[in-house]
Amino acid sequence: MEGTLLSTRGTLPLTTPPAAIQTTPAPSPTGIVPTPNQQSPHTPMAPQAPQTPQTSHATQAMVSPSRPAQSVRPAQPAQPRQERHGQQGRAAQSHAPSSLLPTPSADIAEFHSMFSKLVDNVSHVVAGKETPIRQCAAAMVVGGHILLEDNPGTGKTQLARGLANSIDMPFKRIQFTPDLLPSDVVGVTYYDQKTGEFEYREGPIFASIVLADEINRASPKTQSALLEVMEEQNVTVDGITHPVPQPFMVIATQNPIEQLGTYKLPEAQMDRFLIKTTVGYPSHDVSVDILRQINVTDRAATVHPVLSGEDVLRMRGISKHVRLDDSILEYIVRLVEATRHNERIRVGPSMRGALALTRCARVWAAADNRGYVVPDDVKHLAVAVLAHRITLTAESTFAGSTPEQLIGQILEDVPAPTLGANA
Repeated sequence: MEGTLLSTRGTLPLTTPPAAIQTTPAPSPTGIVPTPNQQSPHTPMAPQAPQTPQTSHATQAMVSPSRPAQSVRPAQPAQPRQERHGQQGRAAQSHAPSSLLPTPSADIAEFHSMFSKLVDNVSHVVAGKETPIRQCAAAMVVGGHILLEDNPGTGKTQLARGLANSIDMPFKRIQFTPDLLPSDVVGVTYYDQKTGEFEYREGPIFASIVLADEINRASPKTQSALLEVMEEQNVTVDGITHPVPQPFMVIATQNPIEQLGTYKLPEAQMDRFLIKTTVGYPSHDVSVDILRQINVTDRAATVHPVLSGEDVLRMRGISKHVRLDDSILEYIVRLVEATRHNERIRVGPSMRGALALTRCARVWAAADNRGYVVPDDVKHLAVAVLAHRITLTAESTFAGSTPEQLIGQILEDVPAPTLGANA
C-alpha cells in the first residue's frame, strides 16, 4: 500500500513521474496525437488530468475493455508506408544475388566456348542426345573413361567415333571377341631377325581415344589388360613401362540384354570408369529427321576436328582452378557416406568415386560458364558417376531396385547446401 496511490480507474506507481506518463499520450479517434500538458514535476498526481479531453481519452482507453486496442496504436497510421518500404527492400534483395554473381574470367569463358563447340559438333552425329554427349566430353577433359551401356543400334559406336573425329588426336578401335588376347590390346615383344634384337610393337591401346567395342565379350584375362592403362595411363610389357599419349580416354560399349557368350566386368574394372551412361532411343521428331538423311550411311565421318589435343589439356588445366566451397565437399562426402550406410546397398563407392564426382563437378561448372561449383552440378552427375560403383543386396535386387533408383533416392534424402548461405 505504501508508495502507491489507488484510484477507481487503476493503480499507478508513485515512482513514475507524471511528466513521463503524459509525454506519451494516446492518439485521438481521428488519429492526431494530442499535445501533452506541461506540469510541474513536483505535482503528486494531478486530479485535473481526467478533466482534460485528451487525458480522459488516454486513461479510458487503457482501462476500458469495450474500446478496441487497435484504436490506440500510435504507429498505425505509418504502418502502410513501412510495409511498402519492406516489400521494396525484399524485392531488391531478391534481385541482389543475380547482380552479385561473379563475372566469369577469361579462362572460364574460353573453356565454355571450346566445350560448347565440341558438344555442338558431336550433336551432328548423335542428334537429340546432349546429356550423354556432355558427359563424354566432361570425362575427356577430366581424363577419365566412359562406359556406354545400351541396346544395340542406339548409336553408342557413332557417339564414340563422333567424339574422336571432333578432336585432332589418334583414334583406335578394338572389337572385343572371346578369342581376343591381351597382346592384341597392349602390344607384343617380338624378335627382329634383321637387327637380331627384341623389339616392342605397340598395340591399339596406344591412342588418345580408344573405342573398346563390346567389351564384355572378351575373356576376363583380356579385360584385365585394361586395368593398368585405365588407372595409371601406362602399359607394362616384359618389365618395361610405356606411357600412353595424352590426353588418353577409353570409351567402352556393351549391350545389357545379350548375355550369351559375354563376361561381366568385375567391380575393380567398373570402378575405373569415370562415368557410366546410356544413349537411349531418339525422340519422334529426331527419328523422322534421321530418316530424311537416309543417304548418310556414316554420320561420324561427316564431322571434322574442332579442337586439338593441346586444347583438351588446356581445358583440363582451367578446370583445376574452379572454386570448390567446403559445403560442396561436405555434400559430396555425405552422399557417398549415405550409400555406405544404406541397408539396401551392400558395397558403397570408394574414395575414387568421391574424387571422380568432385572432378566432374568442376568441369560441369566451367562448361556452364561458371568459375564455382553449385549443388546442381553434383546432382546432375551423381547418378552417372556413382550408380555403377555400388553393389545392391540380394533382397534389393530381387525386389527390382536398380542402382540408379537408389542414388536418386539418396539425392532426395540428403539435404543440399544453400547457395550463398555462408556468404
